[in-house]
Amino acid sequence: MERESAQQPRFRWRGEITAAGIAAALVAAAFIVPRIHSEQWRATLYAGSAPIFGNWLPHIGWGTGPAVIVACLVIVRGPDLAARLPWRRLLVTAWLTALAWAFALAMVDGWRRGFTDHLTDGHEYLHEVPGITDIPAALRGFSDRILDFQPDSWTTHVSGHPPAALLFFVALDRIGLGGGTWAATACLVIGTSTVVAVAVTLRALGAEERARTVLPYLALAPAAIWIAVSADAMFAGVTAWAVALLAIATRHRAARTPAGEISAAESAVSHHTVRGRSEFRTAETVITAPQRGGRPLIAASAGVLFGLGIYLNYGLVLMAFPAVAVLIAGRTARPLLPAAAGAAAVVAVFTASGFWWFDGYHLVIERYYQGIATERPYSYYWWGNLAATLCAVGLATAAGLARALAPRTLRALDPAALLVVAALCAIITADISGLSKAETERIWLPFDVWLLAATALLPRSHARVWLAIQAAGTLTLVHLVLTNW
Repeated sequence: MERESAQQPRFRWRGEITAAGIAAALVAAAFIVPRIHSEQWRATLYAGSAPIFGNWLPHIGWGTGPAVIVACLVIVRGPDLAARLPWRRLLVTAWLTALAWAFALAMVDGWRRGFTDHLTDGHEYLHEVPGITDIPAALRGFSDRILDFQPDSWTTHVSGHPPAALLFFVALDRIGLGGGTWAATACLVIGTSTVVAVAVTLRALGAEERARTVLPYLALAPAAIWIAVSADAMFAGVTAWAVALLAIATRHRAARTPAGEISAAESAVSHHTVRGRSEFRTAETVITAPQRGGRPLIAASAGVLFGLGIYLNYGLVLMAFPAVAVLIAGRTARPLLPAAAGAAAVVAVFTASGFWWFDGYHLVIERYYQGIATERPYSYYWWGNLAATLCAVGLATAAGLARALAPRTLRALDPAALLVVAALCAIITADISGLSKAETERIWLPFDVWLLAATALLPRSHARVWLAIQAAGTLTLVHLVLTNW
């Protein structure tokens, strides 16, 4: 027994390194294959640095130094602060750190190229904002302008999304926050709030230790490269808070008891009853089933945000996977009806305003195949998409996947593991659909933030090593590739 116990850390490291190694090999292959293929085939990828949408261009900027400083501070101090700071102060610290990290990475490309101009070009939302003088009329005629090659066709990104995405930027303009700087700032602030939303979700589901473990990884996520420069970051923020509110609605109060420091994926799991509540006890935490009951108003608010999500991006119907994961982890379905009512209210408002979601969805598919999607090879992008996603979540997430998918962890209904499985289901479904060929490092941000929850299962003693690997990979990518976002 002593020999087996002594060997456990080695086996844990071996599993993590194996998973990260496989992920690294996939990413390397995705970058190498276009370089060794024919120039004619490479041109059909429409991405000079495929699988990332950008071009190879080594560069540095005035954001380089701050980004390195933020990374070093998180690596050195992050795990300790996450373990001991009071909860609210910890959330504020993590959010501010995520803001600093994302902004510094954007500034590697400069103020205009890296931050303010991405949402203002001819393919983006702000191009259409001045033309929206009558919002009800714009909603009634929105679907008529989705298809390409018409005199009044919407620009690429407006046509590819339901109307709420455009209306968000119209609303900013109406309240005096027009232009690329304010639009980028809004996306940055809302997008980085996903750090808080994921942690709040885990804590609401009775896994505060998981939440504390994951916060440094969320604050230093490679996805920050795209959070400061795309509307998809805003989509991710809206839906992340939908999940968080749903998690809060599953319980009246948190109930979690700390215990040792060994991963639940590698510890014995026992089930017993304490004062009428079901508990799953592991060597790391006691994850207690939330009190049944729920909060209808909070659940309805979650539903409203889920409803808004599907009017921001058609693909966000796949956020149903994290929603189901929350209800399973919370061991209650009571929030489902008020949440459904909240979502139905959003659908009713848009439908009454003249936009029918299914009409838009079918027209968007037709528009999708009017463009370069017909040329981009699915034979490359079905796995290249996954490599791009790994670039956004980092090798530490891959290392955590082996733990998250361990049968013992799943049988214990570990909230972090369930959310990771939900994110995987959403990503795999989106990938199979063929409607996300390329640019998934940006498009799948709403799913990536939940995939990052896999790092919550990594031992705290390994945190600095994995955070260093995350930071090194991110800094390498942002300085070698000039992304289009």
